[in-house]
Amino acid sequence: MKPQQLAIFLLFLLCVSFPSTSSIPPSTSSPPSSIPQRFREAPEFYNSPECPSIISSDELDATDIISIDNNINKNSNDEDSTSASDGDDDDGDVVEDHNFICSDDAVHVAMTLDAAYIRGSLAAILSILQHSSCPQNIIFHFVTSASSNASLLSTTVASSFPYLKFQVYRFADAAVAGLISTSIRSALDCPLNYARSYLANLLPLCVRKVVYLDSDLVLVDDIAKLASIPLGDDKVLAAPEYCNANFTSYFTPTLWSNPSLSLTFANRKACYFNTGVMVIDLDRWRAGDYTTKIEEWMELQKRMRIYELGSLPPFLLVFAGNIAPVDHRWNQHGLGGDNFRGLCRDLHPGPVSLLHWSGKGKPWARLDANRPCPLDALWAPYDLLKTPFAFDS
Repeated sequence: MKPQQLAIFLLFLLCVSFPSTSSIPPSTSSPPSSIPQRFREAPEFYNSPECPSIISSDELDATDIISIDNNINKNSNDEDSTSASDGDDDDGDVVEDHNFICSDDAVHVAMTLDAAYIRGSLAAILSILQHSSCPQNIIFHFVTSASSNASLLSTTVASSFPYLKFQVYRFADAAVAGLISTSIRSALDCPLNYARSYLANLLPLCVRKVVYLDSDLVLVDDIAKLASIPLGDDKVLAAPEYCNANFTSYFTPTLWSNPSLSLTFANRKACYFNTGVMVIDLDRWRAGDYTTKIEEWMELQKRMRIYELGSLPPFLLVFAGNIAPVDHRWNQHGLGGDNFRGLCRDLHPGPVSLLHWSGKGKPWARLDANRPCPLDALWAPYDLLKTPFAFDS
């Protein structure tokens, strides 16, 4: 065979053997059976002597994992409950400890969990535990897409944190998908981004207060300080507010030019806040049925485009100007740049308790590309990724 013919033949084999991913319909693809990265086991952290004791040795061993798949009991388009579990997951030891799960002394942390952001999630978990004075009193509530491989995600977390106390909840993303409108960045359109609106439906009723955190952040302070922020007599959530931001830019002229819609923020000083860090009173959320209020704005958005930024604007429409204040140190956000280019940014002036890489640029992606921003070096110490040169001891 001539060299030219051989080259054409090899090219043909390459095209046949490795078809373009765009030719595989997303709707028919199954959840991944493995996560390509491998992660190290994190050290174990222990309570300081002054921490309240909310667990006895005969109830729960340090190696036990609370990992219970709860079905989402909310269907955005139907009054009937929707089961989001396929029933074949084995996510570890099931521990039914009502006293521990429902204790007011436990710090409840809610996060979403998916394969694309798992590296960020593990770094966030490590930072939370490392800087906590009572790490053994923290319970993590992980929300996964119903279409994801929840067992694989749970196993990945448990491998790096064998002692971690956590639960996994299935979010019926198909139910909310019909309410989502396209935004300025495709990543913002992921149904799992909207799971924060359904925490009151997903978590056990006895969980009265939760700290919601995005996966692209690290804490450098005790999360108990954030969890203990008072919400006053009637506030549903607390978050840092940024009243210097151009609030009107988060909505389209369609909203501001509409006589009735433009009165939405009447009688309240509406300011921007980032929904990646929130303290939520779940009892008040349930009592006020705020999930329905958010869904109503999403339904309106489908009929007339009143915003561009995914899951954030509905929160602003419902809560802006009516939240409990939190010091800006608890959300040094925007470190991922804007939603288009993800350029490097500096810290805001003032002290720092939480670093948040909101925006397009994520620290792990920039580090892997050998194009890190200066502040990405603050995220790197929490990265549990095993490099090709790391060996098990």
